[in-house]
Amino acid sequence: MPTLEPPPLQMELPAVSFFGRTLDEYARFFALDPAQLRRRVVLDVAAGPSSFTAEASRRGIDAVAVDPLYDRAGPVLAEQVKHDYGRMFGQIRAKPQLFRLKSFESLAAAESDRRAAARWFLADYEGNTRHGRYVRGALPLLPFLDGAFDLVLCAHLLFIHAERFDFAWHVTACLELARVSGGEVRIHPLCGADGRPYAGLARLRRELATHGVRSEVREVDYEFFAGSNSMLVLNRHT
Repeated sequence: MPTLEPPPLQMELPAVSFFGRTLDEYARFFALDPAQLRRRVVLDVAAGPSSFTAEASRRGIDAVAVDPLYDRAGPVLAEQVKHDYGRMFGQIRAKPQLFRLKSFESLAAAESDRRAAARWFLADYEGNTRHGRYVRGALPLLPFLDGAFDLVLCAHLLFIHAERFDFAWHVTACLELARVSGGEVRIHPLCGADGRPYAGLARLRRELATHGVRSEVREVDYEFFAGSNSMLVLNRHT
């Protein structure tokens, strides 16, 4: 009788978590030089409690973040952070085989960094009625004009949650990211919750090309989640 192989180890993601990262981590997995973004308009899509927008604005970058939970009050989001961070870090500690210590010295250091991101985000979010950096919205339909941003970033949504979103949704989402970008779109990572490359990537790139969107896979000098060492770069044909 043949021996059945055990299912691959993977993160359990029953929903999109409200989970964030710092500008420094963004710079690594998106291969960014923050100094070169000064006075440019940058959008962070599905940003959650990342501190990228708060930190970028202090560096002279015109940064905006969009997320479906940004219509909620700060204390409500703080509770969401508490819940989702507890669940995510519980899984990380339970499944260390899925992680690489290339970008952090330890899993504890990674947790500390992400919790710091959430604190910076929550402090900046409290002033949103004044500065308006946080906008409610969600893919595949964003509340922005065509070409409104010089650079559009989208992290830990499309391919990590490939089982939640079907192929048609991925096409529509990528086209929407390209629509609101007057320059480049960067999407990270290109793997699923099991660390394996997104199986539909080649097909997705062919489909985007038929809509006038060029794509390129670029390796990045970063890996925390296994397989998270690349990004997809989109540009519209000119």
